[in-house]
Amino acid sequence: MMWILHNLLFTICIALRCVISAVGVIHVPGYVGSEVNVSCSYDEGYESYEKYLCKNNCGNSDVLITTSNPVKNKYRIHDDKTARIFTTTISDLHSVDAGKYWCGVTRTGKDIYTEVKLKLVQDRCCDTVTKVQSYEGYSESVSCTYESQYQNNLKYICRGNRPSTCLQQALITSDKKQNGRFRLDDDKVLGKFTVTINSLVKSDSGSYLCGVQRNSDLDVFSAVELKVKEWCCVKSSQINGTVGHPLTLQCPYPPQHRDNRKFLCKGDHRNKCTDMVASQSRFVIEDNASSSSFSVTITKIQADDAGTYWCGSDSQWSHENYTKIHLSVVFQQHTGNGSSTVKTPAQISDAGQYVVYTVPAVLLVLICVLVLIVYKCKHQKAKGNEAAMNRNTSKTGGLEEVMGAAENGIYGNDEVVRYSEKQTSKSACNDYDDAGEDEPDYENVTQSEEIYCNEDCHKANRR
Repeated sequence: MMWILHNLLFTICIALRCVISAVGVIHVPGYVGSEVNVSCSYDEGYESYEKYLCKNNCGNSDVLITTSNPVKNKYRIHDDKTARIFTTTISDLHSVDAGKYWCGVTRTGKDIYTEVKLKLVQDRCCDTVTKVQSYEGYSESVSCTYESQYQNNLKYICRGNRPSTCLQQALITSDKKQNGRFRLDDDKVLGKFTVTINSLVKSDSGSYLCGVQRNSDLDVFSAVELKVKEWCCVKSSQINGTVGHPLTLQCPYPPQHRDNRKFLCKGDHRNKCTDMVASQSRFVIEDNASSSSFSVTITKIQADDAGTYWCGSDSQWSHENYTKIHLSVVFQQHTGNGSSTVKTPAQISDAGQYVVYTVPAVLLVLICVLVLIVYKCKHQKAKGNEAAMNRNTSKTGGLEEVMGAAENGIYGNDEVVRYSEKQTSKSACNDYDDAGEDEPDYENVTQSEEIYCNEDCHKANRR
């Protein structure tokens, strides 16, 4: 009977891989969907022995991974023989992965075991969320409280609401204090650390987690929801102005600001704008306290006056105390008959493009037209002079012949004399085209005005 009992106990021990020899318990917390590392140490002399991780009762079918086969499914194992620590990584965690595990060292006889308890929680936070609202360009502080036992623990803040990756993606930690626009101050007496974000922009809006690191358990978190609103004003308006004309801008202000200095500045962003009243004599300000408003008159609009303006009465740039004005500038053009006026947009960029691209093209066309006109005039004039000179030569010869015939009494009537006088008169008048030039031009005459234009002339010539 004793022999049978001894064999039964031995069989059970073999089946359980002698888990009763386990020393201590390792608690490992983790998040569903993430991964955890299970690290187990061993004594000197076991560096070359096989290590493994198993689950439940650690039977043969419960062995998850061994150092002789270091990668299997979602398990990886690494043995640091120098530190005498082997670590198993379990990835893609699910709720069913929670429970009891064993770190084992294979040896002859009884294996060495260390018990591991894996605790899993959902990777999200938190039931209570602190909401913070601020405005673009401002600085905002987020306060995170913690318990007194964590005074010396690492504090940090990250974006999002996943605790599992928060520390790895921390924007700033308490061991660094300052990181770009972020600053962390830890008040250990009050049990509160504060993270200040400077020069807020709208993209800073979103979820944040304040974290306190704990070495033996999951870190402690608190959630913050930050909303950054567009810095704005009493109202926003769109106004058009005409180049060369005056324009008045109206700016209301809170009654309590009646004694404050009023101003108008220009710029796309209110924290980077130029005070136009102080820098431009064309901008004249007039305060009307009875109506809680002031006006700024631009005495003569220029094209580069187009842009964004801010008028206000609070040098601290408190939100909702300002008027935002978008000024567009137009040119005034008159039609040919002067009966109507056409206005066209004249933004600076458009005007610049118009000057750069349109004016050279127009000038080029005008130059080409002018050259063509001059060429045609010179060409026609040259041809006219040549024809006139040819005709003049012919006429001169004919005239001499007729005059000679007249002197010899060839002609019996006075037509030739009248023709001679007519030609002399015409020649004298032909100087109108090129007055002052050396070469005279002659008026073109028709065939009927040739020297031998009548029957008497032809008869005289035959004789």
